[in-house]
Amino acid sequence: MVVYVTHMKFVIVGFGRVGKRTARILGSEDHDVTIVEIDPEKVDRAREEGFDVFAGSGDDESLLEEAGIATADAIAALTGDLNVNFSACMIGKHHGARTVMRIDADYRAEIYDTYASEVDEVVYPERLGAAGAKTALLGGDFNVLADLTEELSVATIDVPEGADVIGERVVAVELPGDARIYAHGRRNEPMSIPLPNTTIEAGDTVAVSTDPESLGDIRAALGA
Repeated sequence: MVVYVTHMKFVIVGFGRVGKRTARILGSEDHDVTIVEIDPEKVDRAREEGFDVFAGSGDDESLLEEAGIATADAIAALTGDLNVNFSACMIGKHHGARTVMRIDADYRAEIYDTYASEVDEVVYPERLGAAGAKTALLGGDFNVLADLTEELSVATIDVPEGADVIGERVVAVELPGDARIYAHGRRNEPMSIPLPNTTIEAGDTVAVSTDPESLGDIRAALGA
């Protein structure tokens, strides 16, 4: 199944590694993307790439209003500062925008639980990456098979009885090539970003990002 989305308006807070990639993907698909960035060098870089940019901190409500948060479909707070990201999302939520917040790679379960209850999506860049941030912004769940770029696909795979990965922590599963598991769900339950101690059980579903040619090897590694 391919995800089709109409033209939408997004505010991206942070033009670092994840924010830049996410903005580029959305911009290449003709969505309206506005950047909020406090670092002068990154501000210049975003402008050079043709984005509308507002210089300042993402937790400044007046600045976000200038950036058009009141009419935005969604806001992604993708800086390395958890407090700024959360504040930006709460401002976006107040204005009726879908909210996507980045947390750092070394997050703890209690931090995830606290923030996940307040925003629409939490993204964990080392596992999810820019492609997943784009998917979250567009309002899609992870139960899709869709080409996100020419090189990257996202597929969901059911783990059968007897698979070697049963009992392993989701975040510790090693897959062929550069494949990553970025979402996980129990049988007939919604998928979400796996917490550090989440283990795989028979009947679970995992969402994997990989190049299309490696999908067969990935399925074999997961016992599918």
